Amino acid sequence: MTEKSLDKILKKYQNSFIQKVYSEENDTSDILMNVFHLSAEIKQENKQYWGRELGMCWQLLIVEICQTFCTNFKPAFKIGNDEPCDLVVDQYAIDTKYRIGSGDSGLHKKYKAYGKMLRQEGYEPILLILREDNLPAAIKACEVGTWTIYTGDQSFNFIKEISDFDLKQFLIERKGDFPVQR
Repeated sequence: MTEKSLDKILKKYQNSFIQKVYSEENDTSDILMNVFHLSAEIKQENKQYWGRELGMCWQLLIVEICQTFCTNFKPAFKIGNDEPCDLVVDQYAIDTKYRIGSGDSGLHKKYKAYGKMLRQEGYEPILLILREDNLPAAIKACEVGTWTIYTGDQSFNFIKEISDFDLKQFLIERKGDFPVQR
C-alpha cells in the first residue's frame, strides 16, 4: 500500500533530521515542516541544508504517489546530459521544488532551456512548488513561455487531479508524527 511507502519516506527523513536539530517545542511554517515538527528557528540555522532535504523529501513523496497511482508514470529521463524533470505523467513533465528563492540568472536560464527542451519533446512542463514564499522574479523567469507553475494548494490540487491521492490531507494527518528531536 502506498501509505506505507510514503510513511517509509517520511521515516527516512525523520531519522536524517534527528541528526541535525535540537529538541524543543515549536510552531512550524509549512505543511511538510509540520510532519517533522520542525521549527522555523531550527530551519534558519542552516537554510541550505533544510531547503535541500525538504525539497528531496517533497520530490520523493510526489514520485512515489505518481508511480503508485498514475497509470502513465515514467521516471525522470535525460535529454543529452540534462535531466530536465523529476517524473512524467501522461503529457506532463513534472519537476518539483520545495521553494525557489534564488534570483540567480544561471538558474533562470537553466529552467528556460529545460522548459523549451521538454516542449520540443512534446511534454507540458509543470513545476510543483510546495511553498508560496518564492522569489517572484525567479517564478516569473521560469514561467514565461516555458513552465506552468503551481505553488502551495495549487500543487496539492494538481497532484490530486492526476493521481486521485490527497497528499495534503495525508500530510495534515501526519502532523508531528515524525518529530525531529535529540
